[in-house]
Amino acid sequence: MQFSDILYAVDGPVATITLNRPDKLNAFTATMGAELAQAVGLANDDDAVRVIIMTGAGRGFCAGADISAGAGSFDTKSGEGAKNFGASRSADGDGGLGGNGGFVGALFNSKKATIAAFNGPAVGVGATMALPTDIKIASDQARFGFVFARRGLVPEAGSAWFLPRLVGTAQALRWAIEGNVFDAAEALKGGLVSEVVPHDQLLARAREIALGIAENTSAVSVALTRAMIWRFGSAELPFDLLKIDGPFALELGSGGDVKEGVASFIEKRKPAFPNKVSTDMPSGYPWW
Repeated sequence: MQFSDILYAVDGPVATITLNRPDKLNAFTATMGAELAQAVGLANDDDAVRVIIMTGAGRGFCAGADISAGAGSFDTKSGEGAKNFGASRSADGDGGLGGNGGFVGALFNSKKATIAAFNGPAVGVGATMALPTDIKIASDQARFGFVFARRGLVPEAGSAWFLPRLVGTAQALRWAIEGNVFDAAEALKGGLVSEVVPHDQLLARAREIALGIAENTSAVSVALTRAMIWRFGSAELPFDLLKIDGPFALELGSGGDVKEGVASFIEKRKPAFPNKVSTDMPSGYPWW
């Protein structure tokens, strides 16, 4: 599949999605969002892909929405902002992202582990678009900003739900209300990213993490684990989770992945898990 605003490449068990408007610091457009969702779909449909890495071309991750239309850049009613966000979003009820949540839904519902590798500025939607990824690492040259209040906007792409779950309510409120741009060290301290590495080592480190997942974990287990943590990690009580994790554990226990996982541990070798997310998800999945 040919894309205009992103690059999609598969190398072994790793698919890399690169935001690719480097002359604009990878400023976001509706086309980029649609292509990102399509690329995540491609990776999910490919059993050979175990991990998705998301990064940016050039010196930025994503500098936010494309504001080349000037003051009207966010005006979807007049049409000037349509290339950023699509048509006016008042009627569709999900922020103009489409019935499945667009790239937010694609990342959130991914069966594959996802890693965001922030290679440079990630501001506005450039920061929020990566919140649904599972693991976030940053170059020491990366900068972040939830700048919506400074533009008269509100946090979008579901970020008022994602951000406090990742960093806590107090930190989310401070970053979003002040709208400051902050460096990678503050992002690490605040819990937005789990690791900061020298700039020239970023993609190598992201791939190292990805290969560790691909070589040592069950694809089915990862798909279930990320779905359970994202959906139940902030639940008030554990009882809805208990309705599914026990039955999943019992069903998986008699399957090939668990037998291989135990055997490889006993034999002190790397596992070769046989099950695939395309054909071997347990009964009851998806439960939502």
